[in-house]
Formats: sequence, C-alpha cells, structure tokens
Amino acid sequence: MEIKADKRDLSPELVEDVPSRLAWKDLSVIISCRNGELQNVLEGASGYAEEGTSTCVMGPSGSGKSTLLDALFGRLPANAFLSGTIFLNGRKAKLSFGTAAYVTQDDNLIGTLTVRETMSYSAGLRLPDEKPISEIYALPNTVIGNWHLRGISGGEKKRLSIALEILMRPKLLFLDEPTTGLDSASAFFVTQTLRALSRGGRTVIASIHQPSSEVFELFDRLYLLSGGKTFFAQAGFPCPALRNPSDHFLRCVNSDFDKVKASLKGSMKLQIERNDDPLDKVTTAEAIHTLVDSYHTSHYYFSAKEKIDEMSTIKGMVLDSRGSHASFFMQAFILTKRSFVNMSRDFGYYWLRLGIYIMVTLSIGTIYMNIGTGYNSILVILLFHDSI
Repeated sequence: MEIKADKRDLSPELVEDVPSRLAWKDLSVIISCRNGELQNVLEGASGYAEEGTSTCVMGPSGSGKSTLLDALFGRLPANAFLSGTIFLNGRKAKLSFGTAAYVTQDDNLIGTLTVRETMSYSAGLRLPDEKPISEIYALPNTVIGNWHLRGISGGEKKRLSIALEILMRPKLLFLDEPTTGLDSASAFFVTQTLRALSRGGRTVIASIHQPSSEVFELFDRLYLLSGGKTFFAQAGFPCPALRNPSDHFLRCVNSDFDKVKASLKGSMKLQIERNDDPLDKVTTAEAIHTLVDSYHTSHYYFSAKEKIDEMSTIKGMVLDSRGSHASFFMQAFILTKRSFVNMSRDFGYYWLRLGIYIMVTLSIGTIYMNIGTGYNSILVILLFHDSI
C-alpha cells in the first residue's frame, strides 16, 4: 500500500494562488510548572517561512522544537505564556479553519479501520456535506492494524496521517518529528512527500530529530535550536569530511556530547585527539558563543533580518477559511457509524467483553437454577448475597 501526493491535489484548481508567508519575531514561551516555578522553553526566536519551501527545525531534545511549532500554530497549553509577534502575509492574524494543518508525532489512527474508511470518515467530518471526494474510493482497502491485526507499515501510517490533514487543502503544514520511529527508507519517502507538497505552493515546517543526509538534503532551509535559542548552520564550524551535516550541526549545540567526550577520555577510549575537528578542542558552550557572535556579524543575519522585516510589513492577501464544516447531523451520523464499525471489529473491546458477559450470566444463572420461589429458597439467596 502506498500513499502519494496526488498531482491533482497540487493543481491550481485545488490550491489557490494565495501566498502563505509566515514570519515571527522575538518569540518567547514561558511555562508555569506545578510547583509555581517558571521555565523558559523558547527565548527570542525569529525566523520566516515562504510558500513553496520546506523548512527543517532541528535541535537536541528539549531545545524547543515542538514548542516553536505549537506557538506558530496556536496550540500552546493553558499554562504557557507567549510573547512576540507572528505575521501571516504581513498581518497579525490567527490561523483560520482549513488554512493550516498540524501533524502530531504520534499517529492517532483507529487500527480496525481501513485506509479508505479512515479517509472517508475524516472527509465526512471536515468537509461540507455537498463536497465529496471521489479520489478516496481509489485508495486501497487495507486495514491500518493494531495489537492483534497486522496492517500497514509505520511509514504508510505517517503518510496517511499527513493525507488526513491536507484534506482541507491547507496552505501551511506543520509536522512534529514526522520521521521519528521510521527506518531510513520510510523516512526518505515521507520527507519526499513533504517536499512534493511544498512544491505545490504550500509552506511546510517540520521538526526533525537527527535526519540522514538524504533526508536532510530534501529540505530547503534549516532552523537550528539549542536551549530555546536560535542558531543557523551557515555561521557554525566547518563540517568535517565524511560526516553527516545534520549530525555536525546538532553536535555544535548539544551539550550532551561534552559528557560523552569526557566519558570516552576517562575510559581511555579517546587517547588521540583529532586535529581536523575544531569541536574536539572546545566545549559546547564555547561553540555556541562562537556561533552566536559569528552569526550576528555575518551577512546571513542581516539578510534574514531584512527578510523578516519585509514579510512582516508588506501586507498580502488574507487567508480565509476553506468553507464550512459538515453539518451537526452529518457529524453525529459519521461518528456513530465509525464507533459501531470499530467495536464490531475490535476483538478486545467488543467480542471479548461479550464473551465475559455471557460467562458471568451463565455462572450466576447456574448458581440459582432450580432453587425455587419459596421462603427458604429466597432466604438462601439473601444469605448468599450477604456473604458476597
């Protein structure tokens, strides 16, 4: 089973010629913890993303990749405080229904349904009643799979999740680590699908955790984060030969490598210091400080700043909502039908429970069989209940 970016999905008839330029200035996110402390998870992030391009957000764990995507999409939790400015086509506006989509890291799919049924139910819930999609019936009728049903692969599940989110033809697509948990081939095909979607006029922003060199080359721009601060690869240390560029960029900003290097030196496994890698001679904090100073004095910084100012001041067209939702009665009908289909196919949820209920019924019925309806019989029943 294969899910591809359909060429018909990229046609001008389906994707209007409305640009989707996204820019953000000095974004900071502070989260209020349960103990009352405030944690700064994103600090002074600025950047931009243009239509027809795919942007890769990279950084070590806890650097603020998911927080940045949540802030741009507007799905921060209630205990998060956002400061800064987000511009969509030069205007301070919230993303309306159908103009943007967000693909989470976990695939929230019902394993008992097939690919065709999943797409059909999702289209019925999101699209207007009078707007059916005939392409759905051409999809394979393969079950998705769960703990007892063998179904499609992890890469196909991820592409199905992406397909569900682009039903409304969004102009902006956010993805939180779409290649996590996939093998190299599946990760490449998923990223290739994202590249095809961006070439169709969409703005794609995805957070990636340590991609391969083949996956890394499919993206147009890199946005590098560390500790909630922004870094760019062009201002960093030179990448040594035969090293994956994405690994090198993460090595520059991830302080965990200092512990690894110290551990190797302590165990006498790193006796000869390599002279071709400048990162072996400095700590991560020193490398980050050098990166920041180098970037702020380079032409890349002034070029990016000029681009952000331009995209935040030039007013473009407003992205309106892509039509109305399905009616309430249609949504209720589809949800009820999907629930019955899921229960009838789920062995653990429906049939196993039904078997347990039948066994309990037979057991209790056998205990009280032929007891009678006299006073002594009723007294025995009451005594039995009291003992329970």
